[in-house]
Amino acid sequence: MRNLQRILSKTTSYTKTIIDFTTTIMKYFSRSTFLSSVFALGILLISSIGCASKQNEARSSEVKATEVKEVLDPNKTYEHATFALGCFWHSEEIFLEIKGVKDALPGYSGGAEENPSYEMVSTGNTGYAESVDVTYDPSVISYSKLLEVFFAEHDPTTPNYAAPDEGPQYRSVIFYRNDDQKKQAEAYIAKLTASHKFSGPIITQVSPFTKFYKAEDYHIRYFRNHPSGQSYIDHVTKPEVEKFRKDFPELVKAGL
Repeated sequence: MRNLQRILSKTTSYTKTIIDFTTTIMKYFSRSTFLSSVFALGILLISSIGCASKQNEARSSEVKATEVKEVLDPNKTYEHATFALGCFWHSEEIFLEIKGVKDALPGYSGGAEENPSYEMVSTGNTGYAESVDVTYDPSVISYSKLLEVFFAEHDPTTPNYAAPDEGPQYRSVIFYRNDDQKKQAEAYIAKLTASHKFSGPIITQVSPFTKFYKAEDYHIRYFRNHPSGQSYIDHVTKPEVEKFRKDFPELVKAGL
């Protein structure tokens, strides 16, 4: 059941995206009913294969994740940053790969009920968002640079939507832990707005951090444990991670 809801939420949005894409492309085949029909059947077949792959993924993912955690230096002071930018499978990996980040964990923030489960959060009625809690060394990577990555690696103009996932649990949020983080987040949003970097208004919420609940074990390091061969990973998570590596090559840890 844990992953069944993830199947439904992920593949429903994914299928919707494919159908919208199909409708647009079929306009170019309007002169030929035969070609239009063949193209439509092909796209629907790809979508069905994706759904089947996600089901197999769910059956095989109930395993304890391999922890990859850097040793913390007791003589250093580390800070935390908590963000929500869509599915935490790829947001976890993106932040894990940044130099100066010592740990990044997927989980849930923004709600009130104690000990939320993935099933609960997936309903979209809990107030929680899929989030990533980042432990970082401020002497190596700044909070402002983490904000830059945050805004570059998702669309902050789409309410309750991070392609292909829909629902308030996928909304864009910066959970600030102190006044300095709040001021930096608000200033960065103002800077982006003034530069007209995005075609629409930024709808990212800047909310006070209250509590972070770590996700279930099978979500931890999901991309590292399942780097390929699964529909959602191949079509969404992996491209998102590769985009980050291309956007910020200077930030990526050696060996990745």
